Amino acid sequence: MNRKGFTLVEIMIVVAIIALLAAIAIPNLLRARLNANEAAAQSTLKTVATAAESFRAAQTIPLYPVNAAAMTGVTPAYCDAGIFAAGGRQGYIFTYVQLGAVLGQQYVASAEPVTDNVTGARVFSINETGVLRADVVGTAAPATTAAYELFDVVQ
Repeated sequence: MNRKGFTLVEIMIVVAIIALLAAIAIPNLLRARLNANEAAAQSTLKTVATAAESFRAAQTIPLYPVNAAAMTGVTPAYCDAGIFAAGGRQGYIFTYVQLGAVLGQQYVASAEPVTDNVTGARVFSINETGVLRADVVGTAAPATTAAYELFDVVQ
């Protein structure tokens, strides 16, 4: 008797092997996505810091922008307005806040994950010093210089 095709047992073994490979690969792919989102958030914050410095350098009285709209609402813009869009960008929501007793001398730009531990596992911030800092997810974006300094420096 000449039989062609696969038996049910053979097909079940192939399906089990594919399921095992998927179980190994999918978490690694999700972690890679999270790492890519974090790297993009760090890069975007450095771009915002550069834009704030460019804005300050262009002023007669050197002051940092009052808000994100001051950097994005001019022609040409100092940075892309899409960075501060309501829905976020690359898994993070970006904010820019001017700080200090003397306005225009200090600021903090922050990036918080849209979904904790899914789009990002850390909150990032940068200020006028240009030092990028991070803290664990769930930490509020710093609204003061003291809160910013509690974050760890990103290596």
